[in-house]
Amino acid sequence: MASPTSLIFRTRKEFLKSRRSEQFVLYLFLILPILFILVFTGYPVIYNLILSFQQADVTTLSATRRPFIGFANYSILLRDNLFWTVLKNSLLFTAGSITFQFILGLILAIFFEKNFSMAPFLRGLIVAGWMVPSLVVGTVWKWLLNTDFGIINYLLMMLHLIHSKVSWLVSPGSALFSVILANIWFGIPFNMLLLSAGLAGIPAEIYDAAKVDGASGIKQIRHITLPMLKPTIFAVLILGLIYTLKVFDLIWVMTRGGPTNATNVLPVWSYQLSFEFFNFGQGAAIANVLFLILLALAFLYVTFAVQREEELL
Repeated sequence: MASPTSLIFRTRKEFLKSRRSEQFVLYLFLILPILFILVFTGYPVIYNLILSFQQADVTTLSATRRPFIGFANYSILLRDNLFWTVLKNSLLFTAGSITFQFILGLILAIFFEKNFSMAPFLRGLIVAGWMVPSLVVGTVWKWLLNTDFGIINYLLMMLHLIHSKVSWLVSPGSALFSVILANIWFGIPFNMLLLSAGLAGIPAEIYDAAKVDGASGIKQIRHITLPMLKPTIFAVLILGLIYTLKVFDLIWVMTRGGPTNATNVLPVWSYQLSFEFFNFGQGAAIANVLFLILLALAFLYVTFAVQREEELL
């Protein structure tokens, strides 16, 4: 018969063995996604960075080793007037999209906070538009804004708001407005969902007390809703900036950056330089500029999230 000491030792040994086995499984589940990120995200980022410091164009496509030219690709881009045009377009596209996506998303979020019978159905209908791939959204809006048979021109002429057909996607003056309009429609549900989640966290008792004090709906929004939604608003705006700055497929389907670069933004121009003009070095440089902007925004968001968690603790 085994002694109590040997039983305790055996039990402890089996426990440690079981614990190590569990830890191995946990580390395995952790290692697999890390390897996936390193292979499919880390390697392209590093390769793109190296490419931006090389002369990677038509003349060196078949070369086994491309010449190292330092920051020449970045210097060429900064001296190019088209870079500043594209950067301005990116900022206008982002600012216009974010502003109206947020305002309309907030209005809808507040509207759907009221309990009425059709609210779940209407909310689901709006969210369904966000679940459609952006390529499909771009194609639909390209049809809606078509000069000859687009329904937008038809409705505006029927309402006597315009007297002749507007070339929405062909005219440099209206093309950027048109892609902003399409992106606003596409981004409203995302803003509405996040803001609705924030609104759900505001205690109803606060609104009840405000009503007793005679506060109107506008005052409740101004003095209760907006101040208590500040963390959510910040997260929505930062995430919106990140998503909007890297929009490519919507614009590519609708205008391909035209006409005359009126809708050309950083992701589209990077693609054009790389795969239309085969200047992979400058295309990589543009991608890295965009990556640094997005990285700064992501760092800002993570910093805010950490501070928010510390405040809650």
